[in-house]
Amino acid sequence: MATAIVGANWGDEGKGKMTDLLALESDIVVRFQGGNNAGHTIINDKGRFALHLLPSGVFNPDTLNIIGTGVALNIRAFKAELDQLEESGVIPNIVVSDRAQVLLDIHKELDSWEEMRLGKGGFGSTKSGIAPFYADKYAKIGFQVCDLFQIDSLADRVKLFCDRKNPLIETLYNQPKLEPEKIIEELRELAELVRPYARDTSTILHKAISENKRILLEGQLGALKDTDHGIYPMVTSSSPLAGFAPIGAGIPPYEVKDIITVVKAYSSAVGAGPFVSEIFGDEAQDLRIRGGDKGEFGATTGRPRRMGWFDVVTTRYGCRIQGATEVALTLVDALGYLDEIPVCKAYELDGEIIDYFPNTPALYRAKPVIEKLPGWKTDMRGARDWDALPQEVRDYVMYIENAIGVPITFFSTGPGRHDIIRLGKRK
Repeated sequence: MATAIVGANWGDEGKGKMTDLLALESDIVVRFQGGNNAGHTIINDKGRFALHLLPSGVFNPDTLNIIGTGVALNIRAFKAELDQLEESGVIPNIVVSDRAQVLLDIHKELDSWEEMRLGKGGFGSTKSGIAPFYADKYAKIGFQVCDLFQIDSLADRVKLFCDRKNPLIETLYNQPKLEPEKIIEELRELAELVRPYARDTSTILHKAISENKRILLEGQLGALKDTDHGIYPMVTSSSPLAGFAPIGAGIPPYEVKDIITVVKAYSSAVGAGPFVSEIFGDEAQDLRIRGGDKGEFGATTGRPRRMGWFDVVTTRYGCRIQGATEVALTLVDALGYLDEIPVCKAYELDGEIIDYFPNTPALYRAKPVIEKLPGWKTDMRGARDWDALPQEVRDYVMYIENAIGVPITFFSTGPGRHDIIRLGKRK
């Protein structure tokens, strides 16, 4: 049986915290897509950690962690994260799919050169090489982990790779062309770094399913960053939807029985694109410094996140496109400083009030329709008893549940692993 943990919005909803918690009840945790271009901040009894590529179950020694086939595998970043954890006394139980595609140095360089070329018209890329990586994967000129162990047979493929890249590199970016020998040298180095972890992970997962093991599928980013259903073209280059989870992991789709969609009690985003409920100036900074664990700043880039109020329209759409069966609501505690809490309950689009999520060009024209709910003006961080919470907190949570139409089964009250109230499934 498999459960997917995914995001409803732009990412940074708190999926890592939820995965860290639920890994204690899981046999296997699988990261199924994306790369080290985004991160999860996790706080548990072992300390405070920012993970970028590793599955968030690495802190539980009894849990097998898998980097799945759908991941953009930056092998050096993978090894650096492992080394950092081991220095902190955490020894992860982890393997890597031998069919995962390998992200190369040139992918990062291409990403950076393109953002520089676009200037103010850029996508807000983290410059981690993700878009060039996936472009090569689907152009069928990339390299899988298993290829690295057959380096001597790759000469023709490396030449093809360089021949495809060099006209772009020399003409558009005015950079020195790639040399096949240096690519081969890089592949040899990466082979030795990843060799101890490479496995046929699909076979491992199918065996686990036959033994009724509990599998947790962890996504990166959120629904609005999906290549097809998000705010295109200001999206990522892989699918963060639960529908992709069995593909990126390598299991049958019917094995995904539950989809926990993580929702933040306000909105935040990194990168460019439409953001209807966005706020600015001091109002945004007040919320930014109170959000997250140490403020709303990117775990990978450190850059300040764009801030906004809870968006009913966006979140309902995100839950629908994810196929959410339940919701984990995070960071309600960050709103305790407000007398009233604004909520974007609908959009005004070309003079009409709408409650559906429109396409990207229309989103740029949409304006928020704001409703204000009573605040609770108290510090509720670390609360564990739902019935003891102020009525205004419970009313806010139930407002969100009713607005998005999905039961809220987990309610986060702080950054720690156990700062969670389990509400359970309700009719």
